[in-house]
Amino acid sequence: MRNEAMERLDVLVGSWRTTMRNAWFLEPADREVTGSATAEWLDDAFVVFRWRMAGEVGEATSEMILVLGRSDAHDAYTAFYHDERGVCRVFAMTFDGSRWNLGREDPDMFQRFVADVGPDRIAGRWEASEDHGSTWRKDFDLVFDRV
Repeated sequence: MRNEAMERLDVLVGSWRTTMRNAWFLEPADREVTGSATAEWLDDAFVVFRWRMAGEVGEATSEMILVLGRSDAHDAYTAFYHDERGVCRVFAMTFDGSRWNLGREDPDMFQRFVADVGPDRIAGRWEASEDHGSTWRKDFDLVFDRV
């Protein structure tokens, strides 16, 4: 049986066309990098989100996996991250059906993803802080359009 709070994530499930733009690490600054993503249920317990970018992506990773889950005891979502570099991270997550936030405050860096979610589009941005959240820089904008 699927957890009621996890059921809210069903809007993320499906196939997506992605566009990354306005990345500080790409030249020219307005360059767009396309890709694809899929999100699917793993049993009724987790949502597995896979994102792949095509072509040269500068300092970005070209493939990432998020496993979205929940702790009822803490009344909180959690996202486990992995990419092709072997990097593993844990993000605190909030999701209310229309706003999706991921955040981590780790010794190496603070990082966050903030997105507006609609039935056919997720429009967000990744940001990072190297001074424990005092100042933030936008890493890039990321849009998911449902296929």
